[in-house]
Amino acid sequence: MKQEQIDSLLKLGGFPDQCSDSVLIETHISWVILCEKYVFKIKKPVHYTFLDFSTLEKRNYYCKREVTLNRRLVDGIYIGVLPIIKKGSRFIISSSLEGKIIDYAVMMHRMDADLRMDKLLNKQAVTKDHMEAIAEVLLKFHNHAHIAYSLNPFNIQHTFNDILAQQPYLKKAIGKGVADKIENAVKISDNFIQYHLLTFKRRSDLKFVRDVHGDLHSKNIFLTDPPTIFDCIEFNDEIRQVDILNELAFLCMDLEAMDHLDLSTYFMNYYNSKFKVILTKEDTDVFIYYKANRANIRAKVNALRARDSTGRDQKKALSQCKKYIELMDGYLEKLVSQF
Repeated sequence: MKQEQIDSLLKLGGFPDQCSDSVLIETHISWVILCEKYVFKIKKPVHYTFLDFSTLEKRNYYCKREVTLNRRLVDGIYIGVLPIIKKGSRFIISSSLEGKIIDYAVMMHRMDADLRMDKLLNKQAVTKDHMEAIAEVLLKFHNHAHIAYSLNPFNIQHTFNDILAQQPYLKKAIGKGVADKIENAVKISDNFIQYHLLTFKRRSDLKFVRDVHGDLHSKNIFLTDPPTIFDCIEFNDEIRQVDILNELAFLCMDLEAMDHLDLSTYFMNYYNSKFKVILTKEDTDVFIYYKANRANIRAKVNALRARDSTGRDQKKALSQCKKYIELMDGYLEKLVSQF
């Protein structure tokens, strides 16, 4: 769909249930429509280095993939995939009508927004008990996750270095200092990967590389009882099939970006006491590197968001981008003494 079609859907469209007070949330890869009881997620027709939603067939495939993969972690949230039909001048989300299918939507039950973890973190309302509960959900999930039998650290290097594509834009939009930090980060990352090739192989041999969530941050967690963890990566298996430490590093980085180092440390210590994923000093260094990599990814996401927006939204995205680049730089400085 296109932006004007989304606008028409919101104004004149049809939904499977009442949607008189809809709210649109837009990301760089999707439109999310919040209705009274349900949520409809529509993938944008975009093609980036890390995903391809450019055709109707691909968007249908990845909608179905999203439902299947997320049902591994949550029960009853993901309802299914519905076609979006054009009927005259109207757009209707329905599986019972005939007409030209112009797109697809993932249908979910709507969660209580007040229980979203990032909002509770901002209210200082997240406790160590919450962190234990999240860890217990993840421990069960990770222990049953499919084992991926190989990990190519040069793929991680490629993902990290992809931020160089944003460097010219960020140099102009934010300043030379940020551009210099990106260049320095890439050099440190390249050296780290080479220095720890055997560590990455050992961790793969120990079966720590699994098909997990891939996008584990506080906006994707609702602090229900037990916690609800949703919206895993469906569009790129390589991003989702990672070292468990890489998975955990995202949540810890997110907590630390929000000034909750105490919760991050407690969570990781609790998890590691139940499932030893950090065994050596080299594992600790890899964990720090993974946090830097996750900050790198958040910086790229915000750079893309800034490029696609204007005004206040662009300013906010650039501010977030700078914050994550500085966080990435701080993590890597802890590792640079090795070389």
